[in-house]
Amino acid sequence: MNPDSQDTIRVADMVGLMEKIAPSFLSESWDNCGLQVGDRQWPVKKVWVALDPLPSVIDAAAGQDVDLVITHHPLIFKPLRTIDLERPEGKIIATALNSRTAIFTAHTNLDSARDGINDVLARKIGLDRLAPMVPADVSLPGADAMGMGRIGCLKLPQTVAALAQNIKKQLGVARVTLVGRTDRMVENVAVCSGSGGSLLENFLDSEAEVFVTGDIRYHDARTVEDADRALIDIGHFASEHIMIDMLCNLLSGAVAGAGWDVRIEACKLERDPFELI
Repeated sequence: MNPDSQDTIRVADMVGLMEKIAPSFLSESWDNCGLQVGDRQWPVKKVWVALDPLPSVIDAAAGQDVDLVITHHPLIFKPLRTIDLERPEGKIIATALNSRTAIFTAHTNLDSARDGINDVLARKIGLDRLAPMVPADVSLPGADAMGMGRIGCLKLPQTVAALAQNIKKQLGVARVTLVGRTDRMVENVAVCSGSGGSLLENFLDSEAEVFVTGDIRYHDARTVEDADRALIDIGHFASEHIMIDMLCNLLSGAVAGAGWDVRIEACKLERDPFELI
């Protein structure tokens, strides 16, 4: 479907835009991306972009006549055995269906996409000459410069401690966790939004001196330490919440270019679940 400005815009049309921004072929095999709840023929006038399909997010969306919520993390990740309305997933599904609010997810495909979350994260912390840590299958259409994680270069070498301070400033986070010698000079930096532990070996096999990611485990930290490398754990939320403004901008531009009467808004309700005291 390719409606002009006079036609009703539907969920299927927004899915088509998302397919151009974050192609589904970039999703990891274990992931569950795409339309999670709803009907592709439902009309869309208002879209929210959020990190998580939280009950509070979907309740608020339903109360504010939002037709489509696009999230990064999937609502349905593992197969559901039941849809129990006393459980969070069941309540969310019921609310979405009753209010005709569709839920769509772009997860690992948005991580891997060109100009996706990892590119935004890398550029925010001052990296250029970006390349994927794990390149996408080159047989896929347009897969160049796509893949999991990014490796890039700082304009000028700096210490791990100085890089960490800059990251805190750029991402607006109160604290990051450092592993390795904080006074070592670094120039080549690897980044992975979300939980980067699965790319640890890729980092160690690369020329990067420091890995910027989230959710690093104790024994992974010891591995980095033993390899005389460095690591900056910025937290899962901080590394991925940046997707909201990025995706709102991309979708707003695409909608305007198509002449569609659809409002794209950032969900303002989400906060990092971890609180420092």
